[in-house]
Amino acid sequence: MTAPAPRLLVVDDEPDLRTLYELTLVREGYDVESAGSVTEAWALLALQPYDLVITDMRLPDGVGLDLLARLEAAKRPERAIVITAYGSPENAVEALKAGAYDYLTKPVDLRQFRGVVASALGRQPAAAAPEPVRRARAAAPPARADALGRLVGDSAAMAQVRSLVQKVARSMAPVLVHGESGTGKELVARAIHEVSPRAAQPFVAVNCGAIPEQLLEAEFFGYRKGAFTGAQEDREGFFQAAQGGTLFLDEIGDLPLAMQSKLLRAIQERAVRPVGAVSEAPIDVRIVSATHKDLGSEVRDGRFRQDLFYRLNVIRIGVPPLRERLDDLPAICAAVLQRIAADAGVQPVPQLAPQAMERLLRYGFPGNVRELENLLHRALALSGSDRIESQDLGLPDDEGGEPEPAPPAAPPGPPRAGAGAQGELPTDLQAYLDGVEREILERALERHRFNRTAAGASLGLSLRQMRYRMARLGVDAGAADAAGDRGEGAP
Repeated sequence: MTAPAPRLLVVDDEPDLRTLYELTLVREGYDVESAGSVTEAWALLALQPYDLVITDMRLPDGVGLDLLARLEAAKRPERAIVITAYGSPENAVEALKAGAYDYLTKPVDLRQFRGVVASALGRQPAAAAPEPVRRARAAAPPARADALGRLVGDSAAMAQVRSLVQKVARSMAPVLVHGESGTGKELVARAIHEVSPRAAQPFVAVNCGAIPEQLLEAEFFGYRKGAFTGAQEDREGFFQAAQGGTLFLDEIGDLPLAMQSKLLRAIQERAVRPVGAVSEAPIDVRIVSATHKDLGSEVRDGRFRQDLFYRLNVIRIGVPPLRERLDDLPAICAAVLQRIAADAGVQPVPQLAPQAMERLLRYGFPGNVRELENLLHRALALSGSDRIESQDLGLPDDEGGEPEPAPPAAPPGPPRAGAGAQGELPTDLQAYLDGVEREILERALERHRFNRTAAGASLGLSLRQMRYRMARLGVDAGAADAAGDRGEGAP
């Protein structure tokens, strides 16, 4: 038996545009009705449910947001797409915050229009979703529970994070995840994807700070054969790889300004042009970005585009540092040890001794959950039994005194090379400054057990900047490599 066609309601006070939208949607196989005002639309909604409402922002008796507010207040199931005037990003952001699934700008590109409608209905353009996708969506509830369950902790801060994840997953609104390095921003981004209707589609994670600047455009948008030396075949970029799913842009604040403008165009136009191509290709991708930087300050200092910031910062989720949710520490440790033991094939799962847990609760965790994972990895390897003791953790001041707090960037001490007695001027200024910088880097690395990410964060440096400075000054990276600068995560 053939499923009934999705029922759509188009709301616009311009008859010509209303007719254009209706004809476009009818050709796609939808059942379409239309209204010319908020009042007329609400009267039709009172008679029957719809699968999707498409509304103009400006209407004779109000604005499209009024209709969204009524749908929200009545707890209606309809998704909504809002059509805004060209060049009004504030209206688009306002619509997304009000609960719209997505937005379009006038004049509406009909190809983009069809794609956004299909995405809102969970369909491929011009065709029903294939059977494997339908089955994957039907199996979504267990994935939802698993995704939210990985955000471990019963603290108020984590409960708020989980609540926001569930709310924002319903729409296409861009999300900016903010938090210190090691707090688990990528885990939050994956949870947003896995509880969304896009869960069966790709999730592509990109570390913006780890890609050389000259390769950014090719990596993001792909390239065509012969576009440059070494381009021996066509290759997809991150946007094409994430088609239909979610693109996670980690450390978005590290993108250079030139690439920021290209990313902004791709987000606005919903299309990308591979390097060497003559035309753009449409994309259907949900953007989730993350940073440990204060992008507002970066905008004020001219290092980040204000218009791109507005596009990305529609909904903001703050991930709290571990030191602000120590009540969650026992549950996080249990989850991490469970995973580590399973990966290593260790049975039974080791448990933390009470003294070890007390020691962890007194520690400042400058490296957050990533640092905790490193500690527990090492403790599991050093422990000779299924019980992890305080000394197995390898924390500083293990005799029981107060732990070292998370330090601010230390002021430079006397350099190891350069100036002589106090009052003398250095004969080689560059060598003197290099000596000061080298000592600061070495002290930061020692303090953070050669974890370059944590050491760099304490000095206000990204991992890429930290690697560059270490290489330039000849700072030994062997211990840092052993420490494992592992990717962000949380249990």
